[in-house]
Amino acid sequence: MHAKALNRAAQRKHGRERSFLCIFVAMNANNDSSKWLPITWKEVESRGWSELDVVIFSGDAYVDHPAFGSAVIGRIIESEGLKVAIVPQPNWQDDLRDFKKMGRPRLFFGVTSGCMDSMVNHYTAARRRRSTDAYTPGGISGYRPDYAVTVYTNILKDLYPDVPVLIGGIEASLRRVTHYDYWSNKLFPTILQDSKADMLVYGMGEMPLRAIIQRLLAGDKMQEIKDVLQTAFLVDKEEQIPEYDRETTYLASHETCLRNKKLFAANFKHIERESNKVQAVRLIQRVKGRYLVVNPPYPPMTEQEIDTSFDLPYTRMPHPKYIKRGPVPAYEMIRFSVNMHRGCFGGCSFCTISAHQGKFIASRSEKSILKEVDQITKMPDYKGYISDLGGPSANMYRMKGKIQSICDRCVSPSCIHPVICSNLDTSHKPMTELYRKVDANPKVKKAFVSSGIRYDLLTESYNKNHDGSLDEYMEQVVCRHVSGRLKVAPEHTSEATLRVMRKPSFDHFREFKRKFDRINRKHNLKQPLIPYFISSHPGCKEEDMANLAADTKELGFRLEQVQDFTPTPMTVATIIYYTGLHPYTLEPVFTAKNKHEKKNQHQFFFWYKRENRRQIKEKLEKLGREDLIEKILGDHAKQNKKQFIKSKARSKRKTRRR
Repeated sequence: MHAKALNRAAQRKHGRERSFLCIFVAMNANNDSSKWLPITWKEVESRGWSELDVVIFSGDAYVDHPAFGSAVIGRIIESEGLKVAIVPQPNWQDDLRDFKKMGRPRLFFGVTSGCMDSMVNHYTAARRRRSTDAYTPGGISGYRPDYAVTVYTNILKDLYPDVPVLIGGIEASLRRVTHYDYWSNKLFPTILQDSKADMLVYGMGEMPLRAIIQRLLAGDKMQEIKDVLQTAFLVDKEEQIPEYDRETTYLASHETCLRNKKLFAANFKHIERESNKVQAVRLIQRVKGRYLVVNPPYPPMTEQEIDTSFDLPYTRMPHPKYIKRGPVPAYEMIRFSVNMHRGCFGGCSFCTISAHQGKFIASRSEKSILKEVDQITKMPDYKGYISDLGGPSANMYRMKGKIQSICDRCVSPSCIHPVICSNLDTSHKPMTELYRKVDANPKVKKAFVSSGIRYDLLTESYNKNHDGSLDEYMEQVVCRHVSGRLKVAPEHTSEATLRVMRKPSFDHFREFKRKFDRINRKHNLKQPLIPYFISSHPGCKEEDMANLAADTKELGFRLEQVQDFTPTPMTVATIIYYTGLHPYTLEPVFTAKNKHEKKNQHQFFFWYKRENRRQIKEKLEKLGREDLIEKILGDHAKQNKKQFIKSKARSKRKTRRR
């Protein structure tokens, strides 16, 4: 039976791959590669070019879609009238022919690891190597190196020492200052130091990139450009730090951070605040005899600016080169999705979104969004379903401060923690109206909201300055835009842990669940609510996980969307993990670190599994929480018996059929 099951699985996989190949060939039957940015020298020559202005090296496969950073950057450079090519996933282990094939660009090389930090892409929270890569055709791993930005840039600097290298994307962005690297368990200096790059663009790079290009076209050299917002660069000790018309904050040096965890933690308060301020200051940090200069970020993009980025002439498809290599899994997930905005004002301590995209929401116009929906409906393999109308947090579209001058003075990393700011406009009306306009498109059968919804914004107990639009929005979503089940992220049930996470009390989740269940009953729907939770997060102890198990079981959940905390650069939680101190208070915070502690916490998620029963019981007795044994494990035997009876009945039916 096992062999037969494996054979059926293999047949299904082969069928999916064959289906993808047929669709992809059909999609590209009348298209040539000239509609994509060139990725081979043959494609460059076919355009009549003998030289390139910019060459981009990316750790991802080239998918010409606005959700893929290298495509966005390439299209922006193209829109500035320049000749640009992309080298996706170059081979760094052979004779380096991929790094040589495009030759020497006239202006600069651009380098990005792709849509993810390469170490997050490669390794699990347990530091185990992942067997797949969602940004590679066929999902095959091994097509990019660890620390991809540093590896690619060093190769380019060895081959073309006089050509400037501009680095960007999430890996460069989150490693722009001294940072803790979980996978090597040590502090790294700014990525500019190890990569030898000339300049770094952090965050969403459209605005600084356009400014840099205009300066280069005006005759400036990359090394002379020191005042573009949202960039970082190194200054040699014999050079003078450029004058600047804004205030400057000096961080503890990299060498000081290596010696003193407390001062390293204290740095982060300044870094996070200045990443999320409208009127930010310049940051300077001494590193290995040089000075790192981090210029303040650009103001949030205007509607026209963000529309311009999304309205560029993307094909919305992977390059035809990948036809025979199989689908790109990350593209398969988002091919029929629409990103309505950028930024997130949640400020969750474990999340990198605000560090990269900022806390202020930049929303697209309805016209731009509806235009993209219409483009999707014309795709050859479109079946009538939009997979997502969302963003980093789905229900933050068009939310901003009521009085901008108050936002201009704000230094808080979150607009909704510990309470929702009274100046924040939390109206859900613009989203409800937009969803209805998408529904009105005759070619759209269903448009789902698959991005995470901030449930706390939908509860009257937490969102006290709502305008009465919450119930209307929630009914619209539950009845029209849920793809089978709705996923939300309470993350924990412990008040102490939630405070460290910058998440609201679990009581608000209970209220949200009651509202969700009520709407389902009203419309005779049977859609489950799927909550996400994290174990081993800073501030979480085993007793907190035991309470989580009891609380969620009481609500009828058998948890499946769970994960161990993974420290990633540029988050409050990672600073706590490494230093043991909260960067805002410099007070100690407990964190589970070793494998045994993490396993003990994680197993509470799966109280219903027979193999965990004995360990959980012993652990509760050791914690002196015998009161939770019955709550967590009390009806376990009955459930196992029911499952055994059902399993036995299924086996009998299969035997009779055979």
